[in-house]
Amino acid sequence: MRFDGKVAIVTGAASPIGQAIVRRLAAGGARLVLGDVAEDALRDTAGRLVPDALVVAGDLSREPAAQALVDTAREAYGRVDILINNAGGGVILPTFEHDSESIRRTIDRNLWTAIWCSRAVLPLMVDNDYGRIVSVGADSVRNGLYEHAIYNAAKGGVHAMATGLAREFARYDITVNVVAPCMVLTPQVRAAKEAGHPTVAAMEAVIPKGRSADPDEVASMVAYLALDEARFVTGQTISVNGGSTML
Repeated sequence: MRFDGKVAIVTGAASPIGQAIVRRLAAGGARLVLGDVAEDALRDTAGRLVPDALVVAGDLSREPAAQALVDTAREAYGRVDILINNAGGGVILPTFEHDSESIRRTIDRNLWTAIWCSRAVLPLMVDNDYGRIVSVGADSVRNGLYEHAIYNAAKGGVHAMATGLAREFARYDITVNVVAPCMVLTPQVRAAKEAGHPTVAAMEAVIPKGRSADPDEVASMVAYLALDEARFVTGQTISVNGGSTML
């Protein structure tokens, strides 16, 4: 996968999926600008994976932080070719166990981050007549996993926004797509699985492959959609789910 000369922003870059995406884009020659709310983890990720990457820590659910991230890329490189909306993280609870704070946090992390970052980057992409926006969604939006209603409200907004943006900006050679993973074997999921947490077993039980996804399996689809050759794929939600939904 070649990204030579392309400028790419990756949000949620310090997360397991984010790190897998960063590795793939860096290996392809992209110039990277990394964002995350966790500054120490973000700097550690950049130091280990891409020492020459630019890093911007901030709460991307707030418009000024998203704009600062994009401005950093613009000031350094003059453009942004690729935006990966990976920032997220849900509070998975039965609906009545949520409170106003946990609902707001789930919506902020997953939907507002994607909205503000996409809005900030699109003027640069329009000016350059080129862009690739790939957001990490959730297969649970499609299969209605137990205890995921609030999380699905947030990720469902990301899925829906992609179709609208894809149609609106197609004439500028800007594609907008979503990669929707099922359960991903992050360190947190691995720990819960080893502890025998019933939710993990229940979620893996609906996956015909019989296991969670590896972060790199998600990153591979994200990276493909960011390529030049994916120019005719837009407005799509592509599941990386081991067969848990088949559409």
